[in-house]
Amino acid sequence: MSRLRVKDAARYLGVSDDTVRRLVDAGTFSRLSDDAGRAVVDGRELAVHAKAHGGALPDPASSVRSSARNRFVGIVTEVVTDTVMAQVELQCGPHRVVSLMSAEAVRDLGLEVGSVAVASVKATMVTVETPDDDD
Repeated sequence: MSRLRVKDAARYLGVSDDTVRRLVDAGTFSRLSDDAGRAVVDGRELAVHAKAHGGALPDPASSVRSSARNRFVGIVTEVVTDTVMAQVELQCGPHRVVSLMSAEAVRDLGLEVGSVAVASVKATMVTVETPDDDD
């Protein structure tokens, strides 16, 4: 069973340590301790909670049919454009998504800071990494 310290669970949820402690007190997460006696949270319970309570925005294009399964609805937080290319940054819930596209596409889509947009990701390979155990 994967167990995370309260501070790490808080970081992954984007909340404070105290919020995670309140969730434990409310019964959202089981009250567990590691070998050193520190409070920890079950990784599966954390994942279920994060999935159910993710701060996602509603998808404005939900009637659009697409083969992409990884869609991130967010708010445009930055647009950097030159004459040919642009970098567009979105905040999608707790995730920052950055896209490089043509400056023409930015103009055609009317992208500007504060716009709601959907980042659609389709890739043939995804790399998954785990953190080093430093404790």
